[in-house]
Amino acid sequence: MSEDINKVILLGRLTRDSELQYTNSGYPLCKMSIASNTRKKQGEQWIDEANFFDITLWGKRGESLNQYLLKGSQIAIDGRLKQERWEKDGLKRSKVTIDAENIQLLGGKKEAVKPEPQQQQQPQQQNQQQRPQQSGGYESYKPPSGPVNNNDGYTDEIPF
Repeated sequence: MSEDINKVILLGRLTRDSELQYTNSGYPLCKMSIASNTRKKQGEQWIDEANFFDITLWGKRGESLNQYLLKGSQIAIDGRLKQERWEKDGLKRSKVTIDAENIQLLGGKKEAVKPEPQQQQQPQQQNQQQRPQQSGGYESYKPPSGPVNNNDGYTDEIPF
């Protein structure tokens, strides 16, 4: 029997900090919820409409990413839709959730960004281009300020 296609890709912001849980057998799962906005036209005006999705990231990925999945952070998710079914008070209930296969951290809340401390460069390092530095689990790149002179007669200034 062949498997049908079940693929979803979402981009949105976390509505709460993620929760790390473990199954009875000790397998990690990270639960989160995102809001993904769409725009629709109502009369002559465009309005944003939020859609909310519950997401589960299983295994070591969920365990290691849990600390970075904070409320307000923007993420992209690639996964599968899953229908959960249960019975409560004699009524059958269900909801559609997403089992994430991949999660990409895209950015955080502006308030959550901490300024990096200023570091003094030694004179021999001033002519070298800065390299990405590890900061809180994310790589950040700061381009050099002003033209870079490599003592080869050329600068990085655009001539027009």
